[in-house]
Amino acid sequence: MMQTRSPRYSAFWLFLCCLLTTAPLLARAETMIPRPPQVEARSYLLLDAKSGQILVEHDANKELPPASLTKMMTAYLVEKEIQSGNIKEQDMVPISVKAWRMGGSRMFVKEGTRVPLIDLLKGVIVQSGNDASVALAEYVAGSEDAFADLMNNQARQLGMNNTHFVNATGWPAENHYTTAHDLAWLARAIIRDYPEHYDIYAEKEFTYNGITQPNRNLLLWRDESVDGLKTGHTEEAGYCLVSSAKQDGMRLIAVVMGTDSEAARARESQKLLSYGFRFYETYEGYGAEDVLDTPEVWLGEADQVRLGLDEALVLTIPKGSRDQLKAEMTIQPELRAPIQKGQQYGTLTVRLGDEQLVERPLVALEAVEQAGFFSRIWDHIVLFFKGLFS
Repeated sequence: MMQTRSPRYSAFWLFLCCLLTTAPLLARAETMIPRPPQVEARSYLLLDAKSGQILVEHDANKELPPASLTKMMTAYLVEKEIQSGNIKEQDMVPISVKAWRMGGSRMFVKEGTRVPLIDLLKGVIVQSGNDASVALAEYVAGSEDAFADLMNNQARQLGMNNTHFVNATGWPAENHYTTAHDLAWLARAIIRDYPEHYDIYAEKEFTYNGITQPNRNLLLWRDESVDGLKTGHTEEAGYCLVSSAKQDGMRLIAVVMGTDSEAARARESQKLLSYGFRFYETYEGYGAEDVLDTPEVWLGEADQVRLGLDEALVLTIPKGSRDQLKAEMTIQPELRAPIQKGQQYGTLTVRLGDEQLVERPLVALEAVEQAGFFSRIWDHIVLFFKGLFS
């Protein structure tokens, strides 16, 4: 017996249309956003951590020395090893002569002793200890040189295509460089991948061996929404800062490189963060695997297939512009089984006014196998006559 087929557009899709495409009765003025602030830095970038959208940038792909911002990758790899079970927070890490002799900012560990790994990790993140960084690099990879290879492999996996590391500390070295863009992506990965350790980046001070040192990120004292990440400074690199803050569900990441003082890197970072929070918002539209439509399927064991997105749709939009968003779906006509899960069968386009923001594939959220022989014959007959009258 022939089954009754549901209408092409589901009630859920009609609801979405009403929600996103209903035109207002009165004309709305376009959302006005001023120019980004003037930032006194060699390179800078402002990123929405959830959407990955860049809001402000200047020379963001310029290769520059990162100084101690390097330690973000050192910490990331240690956190990765902890999560994988290869090392533990309470492992007692031996301190080598090389680690003990490191100059610059230090945790003040002693050669020949053993230090809990979690203390060294805090020494890297909060105190920016060069000695702690080398000790962890040697513990994870056997040597700092081998650890640098791991750093570069990880950089490629994260899409940091304009980055090359020579050491675990950011100590000045030839061919040791990165970009504001790449550092923003690294910061995003730290926040996303290892949230269980992210609280360390907000710690204002850390005491080891009776010595208390403050976090050099001045924004931790000035802005309660700021909760990370890392400072850096050498004569060649200038004063650098990667900062992150969260307000009303929106997380921003700011990177400034090559400012002229500790105060300047905090001030210029604050400019970027304030601008982003004042004029933009994060809009979380559809979740991964939300059912956006259930079109008909021919020749299949099921009459319909659920279509949706393979990853969540998150946008950064001007504040107050949500009611100007429009979502449109285009679906392939006459879908025929077999339908493969994860395969694209349509397109979702989202516009803000006349501007297209994104275009995403609509994929099958389930597989639909072919029906039996007689059911397929019947569907072929129906499709034949449907084609005659279409």
